[in-house]
Amino acid sequence: MPDRSDLEGQEYARLMIEAVQLRREYRMGESVVHALAGADLRIKPGEFVSITGASGSGKSTLMHLLGCLDRPSSGVLRFNGQSLSELTDRQLATVRNQHIGFVFQTFNLINRTSALDNVAVPMMYSRKSFTRAHVLRALDKVGLSHRAKHRPSEMSGGECQRVAIARAIVNNPKLILADEPTGNLDTRTGQQIMQVFHDLHAEGITVILVTHELDVAVQAKRIVQMRDGRIIDDSAVDATHRAEVLKITQDAHTKVFAAKTA
Repeated sequence: MPDRSDLEGQEYARLMIEAVQLRREYRMGESVVHALAGADLRIKPGEFVSITGASGSGKSTLMHLLGCLDRPSSGVLRFNGQSLSELTDRQLATVRNQHIGFVFQTFNLINRTSALDNVAVPMMYSRKSFTRAHVLRALDKVGLSHRAKHRPSEMSGGECQRVAIARAIVNNPKLILADEPTGNLDTRTGQQIMQVFHDLHAEGITVILVTHELDVAVQAKRIVQMRDGRIIDDSAVDATHRAEVLKITQDAHTKVFAAKTA
């Protein structure tokens, strides 16, 4: 029978993300802002995790570090067993482009170009040949291949977010990081966007979703709750609790809609 240390070693080897005492400090004049004050987090491949907390809790800072968009002030951060602190900026950019897809609240699309060209951007950065069929497959996964020639200004907010998701998956990433992906959308459209994430997760993609909305957070399999730059709770989502939250939210929206149409 293998001893405990061997089992723990095997467990670490299966991790996609391992953060140990991760800290991020920003200097503002003579003061120092502790945006992240020692976070410990482990995420396995194929998980669906939501990170939640009030504004200023450190959730977006943590996401930026996990996505190699920023470097920690101290601590250990590993991606698929590799220490990210040992990588150059160019190597970090390669990790971002080849293994991670990003979805943001404000979509971050290029307004003057078509949906097809927006989705193709990561392929250009990775110096891959521009393959129209490959880009159309990504758009088809989010139900928007018929809008490939349309610009963001010609699409709804939900369609723009779908284009952003297609852009995030065009290079077949192992991980998707989504920062408040439903924040600028109405309830019904937000539910549709969440279904896209559920479908991608069902394909085996690891999803980490940052949100302050409880009804969005409980749709993940696990919730990491943050406050004052620290992780204060990390637990699996109970199916009964998820159903209760979603029902309460749906009932509240139904009452608001009924009042508006009365």
